[in-house]
Amino acid sequence: MRRRDLIAASIAVPAAAAAGAALAGDKPAPGGGSLGIAGVGLPIISGGRVRNYVFVSLRLHLGGSATPESMRLKEAYLRDALVRAGHRTPFVVADDWTLVDTAALSASLMRSSVSIAGRGAVTRVEVISQAPRRRTGVNPG
Repeated sequence: MRRRDLIAASIAVPAAAAAGAALAGDKPAPGGGSLGIAGVGLPIISGGRVRNYVFVSLRLHLGGSATPESMRLKEAYLRDALVRAGHRTPFVVADDWTLVDTAALSASLMRSSVSIAGRGAVTRVEVISQAPRRRTGVNPG
């Protein structure tokens, strides 16, 4: 294993365990389990410049044979896929730099989850909260 992978894993695993224990989203839902992902920082890029960061908390609704325990091992990969997608094509709301486009974010994470966890492992992505770094409503006009 590469050294940076070991370092990243040693940082991500305790943080993921602490975040998972802090969220009440790890309780099984009536139709299946769910997994909470807290504090993913996504950039708001407009005009080629980073205008703001929005920290989102997500709940992944699991389906099929996926359990919160098995998906917790893949949480770091899901976070990485979400941050990479957020930099590639930002989830920007046209008239507000303090929010992310929840539909685009959910669709992107659903696409990524198929390759990371398998088809049917994640049935729905729910954005629980959005906390912008700068709280002023910025008008790009």
